[in-house]
Amino acid sequence: MKTLLLLRHAKSSRDDPGLPDFDRPLAPRGRQDAPNIGKALKKRKPLPDLIMASPAVRARETIEAVIQAAKLDIQPQFDESIYGASSDELLSLVRRLPKISSCALLVGHNPGFEELLGRLTGAYEPMPTAGLACITFQVDQWKDVQDKAGKLAWLLAPKQLDDKSDP
Repeated sequence: MKTLLLLRHAKSSRDDPGLPDFDRPLAPRGRQDAPNIGKALKKRKPLPDLIMASPAVRARETIEAVIQAAKLDIQPQFDESIYGASSDELLSLVRRLPKISSCALLVGHNPGFEELLGRLTGAYEPMPTAGLACITFQVDQWKDVQDKAGKLAWLLAPKQLDDKSDP
């Protein structure tokens, strides 16, 4: 069995209209939501053994806060192809994940993440900022992941967390 965790970056700032999209940092709400989702992940499980993230500033800041809050001992890998990726590109990346990984966490952006979630599970759910989805697959290798073959085990949004703990 393989488990895919999809984490959309936390709320980003739009305070500086001259800043390129790639360089936008987290907004105050994002800096609060990211560690709260990390704490919820630690309680809920499974914990990832591999993290692949967009190198955009808001995605980097999100995963750094999640790693610290969840007390993960794992270094994220940053992959430029995740920034702005379509669901086709994201699915291709998932299928290339190493066989040794049983639970991979991808950190990135909409609309690609929301489309990938729907494509893999058939459940078309919104992925809010700092939303975290857990999808399970009855496969031995990532290369065998197919459309609608995943089961949405759970989907967390920051607004579901009471005082920043798992619901």
